[in-house]
Amino acid sequence: MMKIFTFILITGLALGHPGVTQTQFDHSLFDKLLKTHVDADGWVDYDGFLKDKATLTKYLEALKANPPKEDSWSDDEQLAYWINAYNAFTIDLVLQHYPVKSIKDIGSKIQIPFVNSPWDIKFIEINGKKMDLNNIEHGIIRKKFDEPRIHFAVNCASYSCPLLRNEAFIASKLDSQLEEQTKKFINDPKRNRFSGKKAQLSKIFSWYGGDFTKNGSLKEYIAKYADAEVTKSTKISYLNYQWQLNSIQNK
Repeated sequence: MMKIFTFILITGLALGHPGVTQTQFDHSLFDKLLKTHVDADGWVDYDGFLKDKATLTKYLEALKANPPKEDSWSDDEQLAYWINAYNAFTIDLVLQHYPVKSIKDIGSKIQIPFVNSPWDIKFIEINGKKMDLNNIEHGIIRKKFDEPRIHFAVNCASYSCPLLRNEAFIASKLDSQLEEQTKKFINDPKRNRFSGKKAQLSKIFSWYGGDFTKNGSLKEYIAKYADAEVTKSTKISYLNYQWQLNSIQNK
């Protein structure tokens, strides 16, 4: 009997069924969707996602039914889960209202941040708990994980957002994935611009400045990743944030 149980468990792990164990979650469904419907520059084919809505729904249902267990999941496994959850549910929210020109067209015409914005719509239910995208990003990811690079991994479906990575985040590669996302974002002239002693940065660095300055100045953080030279004398300003949908049609 023990041999049969062991065989079933090992076979289940090899097939990668979500929720087979409490220490590993299979993101392969989402990974396949991202590889199919997101290009290398982060532009999203929402029409393609609509055609594959059943597969996305299957992945979302797996997320809902298998939340991280803090006592048995590693921090990287938990963080990968929540980043993917944020991105997948954001896509789902857009698809619920597609076609839209901007995610900000969803919901109330007059929007108050953390009150009635698209990120405050409680359309997500994980482990029986109703939540919104802000709950995931600010109440879980930013609160639990001291990791500023998440700002270049979560995607708000907009032009000025960091690109949506065309693969799922997974624990075994999470550090290298976050490093790559950060370097790409900071050196992307659509999101940040460097000229001489001036740096025009994404508003993300203004909105969440405290996340980037826990171990030094913002300029030191930028200099760590920027191809351009950034020094103490570099003058910082911030670019206007563009909220049009990150659809491949807007490329």
